[in-house]
Amino acid sequence: MSEPGSLLRSLSGRSTARNYHSHVINEIGAGVISGRYAIGTTLPNDAELMEEFEVSRTVLREALKTLEAKGLLEARPKVGTKVAKKSRWSLYDPQVLAWHLEAPVDAEFLSGLHEVRRSLEPQAAAEVARRRTADQIRLMLYWIHQMETSLASPQNFALADFELHRIIADAAHNPFVRALYGLIELAHAFAYKPQMDNPDPCVLDKILESHKLLVNRIEYGDEAGARQAMLDTIEQDRVISVAVR
Repeated sequence: MSEPGSLLRSLSGRSTARNYHSHVINEIGAGVISGRYAIGTTLPNDAELMEEFEVSRTVLREALKTLEAKGLLEARPKVGTKVAKKSRWSLYDPQVLAWHLEAPVDAEFLSGLHEVRRSLEPQAAAEVARRRTADQIRLMLYWIHQMETSLASPQNFALADFELHRIIADAAHNPFVRALYGLIELAHAFAYKPQMDNPDPCVLDKILESHKLLVNRIEYGDEAGARQAMLDTIEQDRVISVAVR
């Protein structure tokens, strides 16, 4: 789940073909995040994992190296591969973030997720309102239109919502805001996941209206209004995420 939007596309439940390497990465990575492989414990030895996943030693070792790079595992001589403590996890890695979607609810993680958004996205919206261009506004209005025409398709609606936030992040010209793509997408996934099976038109209508206001404030150069409107959309996501848990 490394391409922007891929996590939201996966909410439909359609499985995607995986090669052996990515399958092992996904299974062990998701297992670490969910607690199936507990922090501080040692993974089964190579022979056991090779048998479990039906892969060669080469495929297994490459997958474990990838997970080490993401901070989830640490190899120790004469000990084996252990599950690293949470402080080492690369939480800005889109794949690590995506694995949290299916894990048991972690209130501290969810709180931190929305707090980081509240810290950076509203200021980004204010900055964009200060120096927006006609092309940027055109793109924002395009994604608003996509939301309007996707009210009967929660997945397309969610993707349009996310793309709007990406446009704003890009327009802020702040690399640290751009680094939030995965985090913003995960927040949207938490909010929209219940809509995939049980769409609520009232929820989508409210989300649409709040985003129309956000773009309107940016278009008219209202920095304070854009900042508040962005805060309101983030709070909306938070409330929906908490309400369904």
